[in-house]
Amino acid sequence: MNLQEKRIVVLGGAGFIGSHLVDRLVADNDVLVVDDGSNGHSEWVHDDADFLGGDLTDAAVVADAITPETDLVVHLAASKLVDTDTPRRQFDDNSEITYNVLERMDAVGVEKLVFTSSSTVYGEAPRPTPEDYAPLEPISVYGATKLAEESLVSTYAHSHDLQSWVFRFANIVGPRLRGAVIPDFVEKLREDPDSLTILGDGRQEKSYMHVSECIDAMSYAVEHADADHNVFNLGTRTTTSVDRIADIVADEMGVDPDYEHTGGDRGWTGDVPRMRLSIEKLAGLGWEPEQSSDDAVRQSARELLAEL
Repeated sequence: MNLQEKRIVVLGGAGFIGSHLVDRLVADNDVLVVDDGSNGHSEWVHDDADFLGGDLTDAAVVADAITPETDLVVHLAASKLVDTDTPRRQFDDNSEITYNVLERMDAVGVEKLVFTSSSTVYGEAPRPTPEDYAPLEPISVYGATKLAEESLVSTYAHSHDLQSWVFRFANIVGPRLRGAVIPDFVEKLREDPDSLTILGDGRQEKSYMHVSECIDAMSYAVEHADADHNVFNLGTRTTTSVDRIADIVADEMGVDPDYEHTGGDRGWTGDVPRMRLSIEKLAGLGWEPEQSSDDAVRQSARELLAEL
């Protein structure tokens, strides 16, 4: 699908990844951002985009956003905490949003959807994990809700006139990132440059991808993959440990703290301690990331130090 001169609705477009995507899309498209502000900030929304504030669990808000004139819906809206205090509400809300979106698209004849999923659908799978790995056994409610939402998207792609692109993200990092390990370390070390508390044993090791390359990859796949239902991992071939992230952030800040680990092989309930996605499917389509995980972490640390 050519991403030019389209009416594109970006759900969750005031959030971290969504706002960066909108920055890219507004140059060539008519973009509407829909967001309730729970994960994003209206000031992150590009001035050239229209904005609709509202809760997407409300079908009326979805109806206002998605009209017969819409060419593409990009669905990034979600309750994102892996270790949430309200897991039932998270599952219900995320599933309801996706069902509302799919029903509305079907009702008004909008046929193209981008859905952002997560590596958490795989659970603790062998690495590198390809898109066709089975069985999918998530270990968090967030992963379970993403898998349920993927199933809904797949159903509409196979049983209705819907073309879909599903992206299973590794850890995406960069400017506007909040509530994640890099900004957490930045804030902790600004408060106390001599000591840093690290959740788990520090050996948790995952792939990190800069948000700019994430947007590049999404755009490339939408423009070049033309199956009815397309599923792609987005990440890097390399991994970075939590201790290594601490080293990079401390180096960029010019400090040398002592590390204090909380212990255990994972940072929180539902945390997958080791994750690396296979990206060979996207590479076969013609796109590969240029940065390693370490490169993405270091660039993000510099950007967040300037921003926070």
